[in-house]
Amino acid sequence: MMNAGKESTDMQKLRIVFMGTPDFAVASLSALVKAGCNIVGVVTAPDKPAGRGMKITESAVKKYAAEKGLHILQPEKLKSPDFIEALKALNADLQVVVAFRMLPEIVWDMPKLGTINLHGSLLPQYRGAAPIHWAVINGEKFTGVTTFKLQHAIDTGDILLQKSFEITDDETTGEVHDRMKEIGATLLVETIQGIADNSLKETKQSELIREDDLKHAPKLFTENCQINWNQSVSSIHNFIRGLSPFPGALSKLDEKILKIYRCKKEVAPHQHIPGTVLSDGKTFLKFAAADGFIYLLDLQLEGKKRMLTEDFLRGYRILDVQQ
Repeated sequence: MMNAGKESTDMQKLRIVFMGTPDFAVASLSALVKAGCNIVGVVTAPDKPAGRGMKITESAVKKYAAEKGLHILQPEKLKSPDFIEALKALNADLQVVVAFRMLPEIVWDMPKLGTINLHGSLLPQYRGAAPIHWAVINGEKFTGVTTFKLQHAIDTGDILLQKSFEITDDETTGEVHDRMKEIGATLLVETIQGIADNSLKETKQSELIREDDLKHAPKLFTENCQINWNQSVSSIHNFIRGLSPFPGALSKLDEKILKIYRCKKEVAPHQHIPGTVLSDGKTFLKFAAADGFIYLLDLQLEGKKRMLTEDFLRGYRILDVQQ
């Protein structure tokens, strides 16, 4: 009990600046606050217009930080002299980054204990901007979270702690994301405890895997989201759930853009050209793939709202379809 109390006290002594923007980062900031960490500042994105009305919107991290009365910085540019001076004035021992922008060296090298990042994969695999998406797209059975020290090259710093967990067969990126943010938040608290009591052993990523065996996680763009119906049903199923709910896997139906959020697969021999649309007009809508069919379960057609397939078929007559 005395050791646990000492760890908590050591952790609470650290002056921590937290950097993050979306909801994913809020789980980590909340966990640090609940653990009694001394958050001396929160750095997040500037407010910006969003939505149809272009209403000025605050980041999820800013909203949480404001509720907790935390000191907030919202720099437009991370190298601006005013921001650098404001950051130095916080006199942080440690900086924590979760789902934020790429930092310049003058920022990440500022605290005496450095800057740590929470990444949504088991590094060194899936370095990059979309680690959850690519793990699901590639049909991985496991993924995880990693805390590591920032250095010059992105996502290449020495590993501090890792935690793995299973990806189930039908799980979407959104569902993995929601589980991961809580697992990551817990790992982050454990990491800061380890830094505070000097119990962590840093591991160089080069010791874990050869560069030639790495899988990467680059940012996704609309042109990367088009479904190739010539692929296997397993590959297409993984692609659809890997892009759900955002940015969404895309195809065409009656020459309109079709976004598919959830599907099921059927391996079965057939004579249809891949991409052929089949439906009874009431209960099912499926596309032919190389080795079977992809049944659409949850979709959104251009100009319409997102809905389940059966609801969609009640109000829409498909023009180019086979029974």
